[in-house]
Amino acid sequence: MMVGTTETRLVVLRGNSASGKSSVAAGLRDRFGRGLALVGQDNLRRTVLRERDLPGAANIGLIDTVARYALDAGYHVVVEGILYADRYGEMLARLRADHRGRTHAYYLHVPWHETLARHATKPIADEVAEAQLRDWYRELDLLPDAHETIVPARSTLTETITQIMTDTGLTDLPARD
Repeated sequence: MMVGTTETRLVVLRGNSASGKSSVAAGLRDRFGRGLALVGQDNLRRTVLRERDLPGAANIGLIDTVARYALDAGYHVVVEGILYADRYGEMLARLRADHRGRTHAYYLHVPWHETLARHATKPIADEVAEAQLRDWYRELDLLPDAHETIVPARSTLTETITQIMTDTGLTDLPARD
């Protein structure tokens, strides 16, 4: 079933833990203004459903449903999370195929040593041990359709936000009143 309009934008932000996905998503919303919905994997999976990240888990369908609802309501949507390719790839491919507007996907690539250093600065650093972080880490876990732009670790937060705003055309679209 087709979703959104020719004017809506769908942005998928993927990457390992501590790669900057949530910061980029928040920055996009701040830069754009009203009318951009954030669909965060962590919020829906951990907070709303309180479930583990497993193949076939309920959060996969919930992410899809929330993104589709927001697109149909005329919002631009940013879906962000680790979103492992083998678990979320099929859902993301269907969402991309069904979206009437422009869809852009980005993989924030941060090497393991940088991931570890960034993780140490996060509030959950005491709760998540290095061994657990290592288990979560997947080097360049790209979607099989090759429709992702790889954003290297050297790209600053401001540079990444500007790139995505420009690539997607969000810079030329008005925010909601």
